Amino acid sequence: MALSATEIESVLHEIVPVLVRGRLQKIHQPNDRVLVFEWRVPGETHRLLVSCEPETARLHLVSRLLPNPASPPSFCQFLRAQVQGSRLDDIRQVDNERIVSLTVSSRRGPRTIVCELTGQTANMLVLDEQQLVLRDLNAQRPLVGHPYEAPQRRSGALRHGAARFTATTTPDRFPVSRAVEDHYQDKARDLAVNRATQVRLRMLRKALAKLLRRIDAWREDLAKAAAYRDHGRYGELLKANLTAITPGMERITLVDYYDPLLPEVTIPLDRTKSALYNMNDYFKKHRKSLAADRELSVRIAHAEPEVDTLRREIASIEEGTWTPPPYGGPLPRIERRDPSRQPSTPRRRGPFRRFVSADGLPIFVGRNAAENEELTFRMAKSDDLWLHARGTPGSHVVVRLAKGTDPPLDTLRDAATLALLYSDLKRSGKGDVIYTRRKWVKKAKGQAPGTVTVTQEQSVSVKLDALRLAALKERSA
Repeated sequence: MALSATEIESVLHEIVPVLVRGRLQKIHQPNDRVLVFEWRVPGETHRLLVSCEPETARLHLVSRLLPNPASPPSFCQFLRAQVQGSRLDDIRQVDNERIVSLTVSSRRGPRTIVCELTGQTANMLVLDEQQLVLRDLNAQRPLVGHPYEAPQRRSGALRHGAARFTATTTPDRFPVSRAVEDHYQDKARDLAVNRATQVRLRMLRKALAKLLRRIDAWREDLAKAAAYRDHGRYGELLKANLTAITPGMERITLVDYYDPLLPEVTIPLDRTKSALYNMNDYFKKHRKSLAADRELSVRIAHAEPEVDTLRREIASIEEGTWTPPPYGGPLPRIERRDPSRQPSTPRRRGPFRRFVSADGLPIFVGRNAAENEELTFRMAKSDDLWLHARGTPGSHVVVRLAKGTDPPLDTLRDAATLALLYSDLKRSGKGDVIYTRRKWVKKAKGQAPGTVTVTQEQSVSVKLDALRLAALKERSA
């Protein structure tokens, strides 16, 4: 049960004198509905917990640290950006209801944090100096940008019932907060475990349903592929009787030499296609049948034990024998990987092909029109050397040069060889390559990306040299 308005009043009575004028030095969000504000006052630090859980909505100081996620949720990040480092000016109970407002002075100006500890409708909102909603914990977008309105009052014992937690003569400075913390500690843990159990159960059921759909689809594909198992034999029979097939035939009856009884078999044909096409089509479907039988059988064999594992874990949750992870710990992941698929090849590093010349200078080669555009007009500097195969589509090549220096001859030959290799002149093995400084290369207006106009160019004739190419590839980055 959430705190009543009377109990909230008791908590505030003992914490307000201590926290007001304190600095908010840290904000944590242990779970989706709980936040902890760490206030620094002269000589000491206090942690204020605000829970918007429907069953345990409450506000009190805590003495125990709560586990936090590896990365803060988005609402916690927003709070940190808005109010972390601010000074607490006031804490008050709104209209003697289960609503508490914290007014702070931040670098962005006055901010108000409204904690609505109203059970099922519990929420936390951040307001600006004009009392407009900036954001709320429940992510109700229609509220943002509108003036804050308190929830409608509801009658009931919970609002103003008898207080369960009262100040005692214990040596604790905050006896009410300590009593609230002790009361809700086990309950909060039980709720968290129950929530984790329900989340896990939903994940397992979803994963099981998805896996069963996959297995059904694989078995359906296997059944379809089984109809093509004889197509290899039909293709061989057509291959031996190609001359007997005339245009426009819809079927042909042949002796099945693969059967010891030598029966006749009628093979359907596509009357709009040639005899060669019909033969190849039967072979193609036969190959598909073999591939499906080879791959899908393995997938099904690996998936069926996973189905048993998921069903066992679901049964253990439903029977109450499932052991959840430690409070605050992560749930074990449900891995879904197709065992028949090969690991993907590593992705290439960065844009452009990269080489190093014999003189140790970097050479960049565009892979396509977009990379040519980026290489020439974004990455290259004005004094860099620019090369391209003359009069034919190909890659832009850039050699990085220090300002005021000329390219060494071997570097020029290396770059020109690459320009020839990655162009349409590659098949001929020789051709002319133009080169100039990058500053003399301009975009061609109204043309496709990578299309340029070149001035003050020179040319060099090169042949594809296997030894030079091998050395370049060894030095490629």
